[in-house]
Amino acid sequence: MPFPLDPSKSSLMQRLLPWQPATAEPATEERRREPPRHTVSLEDFDPGAKPFSLGDKAQDKAAVEDLAVELDGLQNLFYADKRYKLLVVLQGTDTSGKDGTIRGVFGRMSALGVHAVGWKAPTETERAHDYLWRIHQQVPQAGDITVFNRSHYEDVLVPVVNGWITPEQHQQRLAHINDFERMLSETGTIVLKFLLHIGFDEQRERLQERLDDPAKHWKFSMGDIEVRKQWAQYQDAYGTLLAATHTPWAPWTIVPANSKTHRNLMIATVLREVLQKLDLRYPAGDPALAGFTVK
Repeated sequence: MPFPLDPSKSSLMQRLLPWQPATAEPATEERRREPPRHTVSLEDFDPGAKPFSLGDKAQDKAAVEDLAVELDGLQNLFYADKRYKLLVVLQGTDTSGKDGTIRGVFGRMSALGVHAVGWKAPTETERAHDYLWRIHQQVPQAGDITVFNRSHYEDVLVPVVNGWITPEQHQQRLAHINDFERMLSETGTIVLKFLLHIGFDEQRERLQERLDDPAKHWKFSMGDIEVRKQWAQYQDAYGTLLAATHTPWAPWTIVPANSKTHRNLMIATVLREVLQKLDLRYPAGDPALAGFTVK
């Protein structure tokens, strides 16, 4: 299975390098009982940057529309080919734009082969199993693209920030996740992970917009305000998981997402590149149908 974002494969992948976390020392069996030792500072990544912009918002919007059409055609071919599966992880703080990304990047694709899964707090039944049990049930089958709105990474964010698991359990989970994603990769699943990175002030504006717009009231929760108070702790937890789980088989891309248009442009550009590099093809026709005429 080829690594999805191999920097040696194209100039675009080279452009992505500044937006990927440095790969930390992998979580080995010997280190499973140790607390995480490596981190990435999200302060080093400007959420207002636009590295993939074509110059202005109008151009970028037009490019996103063109990419959505291209991705629709590639998804159709991906579905017919059925040699691969694609898992796209969208992770980010409240209001970072996970829903908007699904609409803007995947909205043109056929619902037959694209599935979005929104992850909430685990149910009682899910809590009775290991934390990856519910995740494994939703990974894509052959020919399908599955988009995770939040993901298994919530299990190394919320419990860590709130002190519900020990440092040793935290380290174990990071190792579990790397092993889980490697298994998916080795059995035909392409794993792409995007951290939608917005700034503290940008989040404040988006939360206020939800309060001020009656059509968006349903999106607002006082729980979002409580989590916002833990902004620094969540930024630290993200830094740890980014360093520990950025792997060749399941790479992270940090997407500067203060601009919604640029966010969609960057993710759509990466997806097109990855799908184009797969040498997708339609399956061979049935030789018995050669020359057959429908009457």
